[in-house]
Amino acid sequence: MHTNVNVGREIRCAVLTVSDTRTKETDKGGQLVLTLLGELNTEVASNHYTIVKDDEEAIKTQVLTWLEEGVDVIITTGGTGIAQRDCTIEAIQPLLQKEIEGFGELFRYLSYTEDVGSRALLSRAVGGTVGQQLIFCLPGSTGAVTLGMKKLIMPELNHLVHELNK
Repeated sequence: MHTNVNVGREIRCAVLTVSDTRTKETDKGGQLVLTLLGELNTEVASNHYTIVKDDEEAIKTQVLTWLEEGVDVIITTGGTGIAQRDCTIEAIQPLLQKEIEGFGELFRYLSYTEDVGSRALLSRAVGGTVGQQLIFCLPGSTGAVTLGMKKLIMPELNHLVHELNK
């Protein structure tokens, strides 16, 4: 774990839930990301948490807005499966300059061994960089959010932001 790396400031984060049905009151995945980020040296401004429909243009527009505003990390939940409406990966992947393949690989491995077994093959979780900024796309279930955040993102967040900004 690289939690000892000091970025020297709060890490600015944004949380995007992709769902046709969830509201801020029923968005357990997005709320869990916010709670877990609260355990770290992070800041999520009130306008840096929202829900958009499963729509490529809506997802891309929101992410590009936050990138332009200079957030360090964007974490999305939902829309990463294989259902017809799932389009988070299609919206985000073209924006990435460098994909962090290990994130998706490790996420699926941990999902397989610790959470959902062979259903992990359905996950298209992805992570990558856009300039000095990070984007992670997680499934929407609280189990997937907990796994991705606690096992992968939280232990390395300071180190990743430090690497991108050194």
